Amino acid sequence: MIVDGHLDIGWNAISAGRGFLLPPASRHLISRSSLVAAGVGLVFATLYTAPARAGRAMRTRFVYENAHEANLMATAQVNYYRASGVELIRDQAELKAFTSTWRKGKLAAVLLMEGADPIETPAQLGAWTDVGVRIIGPAWGRTRYSGGTGSPGGLTDLGRQLLKAMHRKRVILDLSHMADQAVADAFAMWRGPIIASHANARSLVPGDRQLTDETVAEIARRGGIVGVSFYGHHLRRSGRPTLKDVVEHLVHHARAAGGPEHVALGTDLDGGFDARQAPFDDLAKLKELPPMLRRYFSRAQVEGIMGANWLRFLERSLPGR
Repeated sequence: MIVDGHLDIGWNAISAGRGFLLPPASRHLISRSSLVAAGVGLVFATLYTAPARAGRAMRTRFVYENAHEANLMATAQVNYYRASGVELIRDQAELKAFTSTWRKGKLAAVLLMEGADPIETPAQLGAWTDVGVRIIGPAWGRTRYSGGTGSPGGLTDLGRQLLKAMHRKRVILDLSHMADQAVADAFAMWRGPIIASHANARSLVPGDRQLTDETVAEIARRGGIVGVSFYGHHLRRSGRPTLKDVVEHLVHHARAAGGPEHVALGTDLDGGFDARQAPFDDLAKLKELPPMLRRYFSRAQVEGIMGANWLRFLERSLPGR
């Protein structure tokens, strides 16, 4: 089973009209049919909401001006997943039941909130975990909770309150998009499960959106996973990305982490960009990645990167019933 640690399915369906149950839209790669045909069995499906300041860059008018609007937008995405018949994995028992009977053609999702502004106050977190949210990334750009991509700064007082509430609810922390100071603040106080769902190597492609080797090493030390994004600007400084670039980031992260058991996929292939900014034009070409990885890793390690690492992490990090 291939596991993809980051897909913005709900946002793209609602904001761009790219319905998940239809074949992939022109020049795009992700749909239910393309995922199951490629052997993907589990995805981290996001609740992503775009702040008004990002509207032009994201080429959408589906943006929020305040926390309540973000809440309504994320709720609409939850409802979309439900209406689409996406099976949501919420705890260890549900994960075991799904993986033990999985066969190609079955697909489930873990809900990941990317940017925490839809949570109007930390006291509201329980309402989101009740609908199935199991992973939260406090930032995208700057949010009320954290500094983020292109917006330096640490955790706010509200952000510290949110992390405390997340720990009580056993929600997984996603460091993707968090500014360096916010990452440092999180490391100082967080003692729960931790990931970076879609974040590449800053040593290879500079920029505050990428992870330092030190951050990767600390995520690994805490038993976490780092997923590699397939977005071209995350993979290389210029030019069309290829799977060779994906391999380079996976190998680099594995070395920084002290082993490939802390590395996985977080493609973001439905993240508002099309195949021209991806390393291939057909999701079926994922099958070309394992043979390339075998030059660096054992067969078992490659199976881990393609999915088993995420599954083992979820087995120990999702709540019990």
